[in-house]
Amino acid sequence: MPTVRENIAYTFEHFMLIYRGTLLRAVRAVALIALLAAACEVFVFNMNYFASAGYQTINLTDRLSLAQNEDGTYSLTDVDHVMEFSNLNTEVHNIKLDFAASQPAQLVSVKIQFTDGAHQTYFDSTEYTVGVPLADISTNVEQSKFVNLQTAGRVDNLRIEIAGEELGAEVSYPILLDGLYLNAHRPFAFNGWRFAAVLMVMLVGYGFRPKSAIYRIRIVENPRKSKAGIIFAVLVEVALLTGFLFYGSNLVGVATSSYNYGSWDGASVVNTFEVGGDNAQQYAELARAMAEGRLYLDEEPPQWLQDMEDPYDKGARDEAQKATGEPYLFDVAYYEGHYYVYFGVVPVLLFYLPFYLLTGANFPTAIGVLVMAIAFVLGATALLDRFARYHFRSVSLGVYLLLQIPLVACSGILYLVKFPTFYSLPIMCGLAFSVWGLCCWNRGSVGRHRRPWLFTGSLCMALVAGCRPQLLVLSFLAFPLFWRTYITEGRLRTRAGAGEFACLVAPYLLVAAGIMAYNYARFGSLTDFGANYNLTVNDMTKRGMNLGRLAPAFFTYFLQPPSMVGVFPFLQPAPFDTTYMGQTIKEVTFGGIFACLPLLWVLAFSKRILGMRVRQRSTRTIMGVIVVLLASGVVVALADAELAGILQRYYADFSFMFLAASVLLCFVVNEQLSHARTGYDLMLKVLLVLAAASVTYSLLLCLVPETGWYSDVYPWAYQDLLQTVLFWK
Repeated sequence: MPTVRENIAYTFEHFMLIYRGTLLRAVRAVALIALLAAACEVFVFNMNYFASAGYQTINLTDRLSLAQNEDGTYSLTDVDHVMEFSNLNTEVHNIKLDFAASQPAQLVSVKIQFTDGAHQTYFDSTEYTVGVPLADISTNVEQSKFVNLQTAGRVDNLRIEIAGEELGAEVSYPILLDGLYLNAHRPFAFNGWRFAAVLMVMLVGYGFRPKSAIYRIRIVENPRKSKAGIIFAVLVEVALLTGFLFYGSNLVGVATSSYNYGSWDGASVVNTFEVGGDNAQQYAELARAMAEGRLYLDEEPPQWLQDMEDPYDKGARDEAQKATGEPYLFDVAYYEGHYYVYFGVVPVLLFYLPFYLLTGANFPTAIGVLVMAIAFVLGATALLDRFARYHFRSVSLGVYLLLQIPLVACSGILYLVKFPTFYSLPIMCGLAFSVWGLCCWNRGSVGRHRRPWLFTGSLCMALVAGCRPQLLVLSFLAFPLFWRTYITEGRLRTRAGAGEFACLVAPYLLVAAGIMAYNYARFGSLTDFGANYNLTVNDMTKRGMNLGRLAPAFFTYFLQPPSMVGVFPFLQPAPFDTTYMGQTIKEVTFGGIFACLPLLWVLAFSKRILGMRVRQRSTRTIMGVIVVLLASGVVVALADAELAGILQRYYADFSFMFLAASVLLCFVVNEQLSHARTGYDLMLKVLLVLAAASVTYSLLLCLVPETGWYSDVYPWAYQDLLQTVLFWK
């Protein structure tokens, strides 16, 4: 009998016998791409190193008129923060402001002015011109200390000012300077992260080229190869998702000796700490209250709030708080003298309460967002795989991944991971439960052992009500998924069918009973979730429904083009204007999904593509699923606008619905064109462009500087990222 080692050796030899040629070609391609990426890093991204090699460096340190310290550094203060030099009469290619590395890191904005062959006086921005922009320099990022100048001939006078409040910058004085140099030599810097990013982009581009072998691997005909490719892609996505969440360290809430070490307790391998202020601890406080047998928060509202005739009027609250000096909790439900959490209770039961009972500490919200984001990626991938294998016959691994990647990346979850707060967690939970519920339903619609799958699917779908109730509209997908089996074919009239139907319905009844009991115990009503008692920026008890709010919301959520500038990361908040003569709740947004996600342009051809599906199959399941997804997306987006407002994180409520519909339409087109070579090649090229543009927008959105994110809390560290991309500066 052969040993395990012999079996492994035989399997390896057999594998190499079949795939040796393919592996060798793949290894050669990867090696060539890695070499090309390395060449880009060495010769392109280090262009300033080679350009500055022949410069004659001029040391201006001795000409500084600043106060000098005992350690040889010079101090820039709020009184003395301008350095000016005259009669230089030299070519200036760059300036190096060598800030001392020993001081606390900060981002410094520097205003540079000079006279040259085209300007006898200092010039600035005018109505028709733009002067030299402010240069952002991180005092602890070496590459950012160099500023390239574009001058017209020799520079005579040079003025360097550390921008302060008068120029809209925030600076903490004193700032220590080691020296100042003109035409300084740039150091050579091989950036491993940049090399890895370029290598990944090149590998993805090579892997998804139209002639790639992945388009010849059919999901149905080659299950092992396709599953291996899908698993690999998912592992990469999960790794990138995890890395991005931990990149925003200020919102993570976990610390070790080398990560968020300022909040490390000095003893534990990992410890948690609170982030985001008192308002961000609602779920943790609710878990603490539940452990003590209460459903309201422990903190007592101030007496002035209890005495107010209308505590939901924000203006009146602010006046009362100003007069008394006693603060109140913002964005919680206030009802009959107690604070309540109006957000869905399922995340508390899933994460916070067990964690508190086990450790006595607050659960780090960001970890919950990450867990559910990974669950969403896995669930969406599994759901897409089920549709590809059981409703279509010609989907290749290449087409599958070309659609799975934007389905995951563009659904809004990256923005929730960017801001992994308790606002994001219920949305993320609702999305994860939805895709897994649909996946289980799909699995239970065929084959044996249907009941456990149907029960589990309905349980997931029902739990959405305790996370993000808006997403319950996805439960209407049960109609197209089960109508033919249970109604048209009459399975519901059989004993087995009745039992399966009971498994579909029972979880909804159980979850509804629990949530209603929870609502009644808090507010004396089975259907009152407490959102109307929210102490927020407007009076929710009087918000009501108004059709005037729908038009600006429809434009913002769906049609508004992105607002862009010419500097990385290019996107900026989109402008907003409205003729609605009332209060509009609005946070920054970055464009409508139909304008920013080109993959959704497929929806414009829905009628024709669905006609293809009618000719392909006699059943109407896919058509029904697409119609329900589109209708649900519109309903949820407009309901969000009416009930809450226009916010970027709300895009995650409905983006998945439109993306999923687009993906299914692409599957239909793929089925029609899979045997027509010319049409298929054209489809792949168009799909590549649409998917790449959609994913690029979503990735750039992750890196846009925003209040409260890493770029705002650690701007000097964010500058390191910018320098990595803007290598020519």
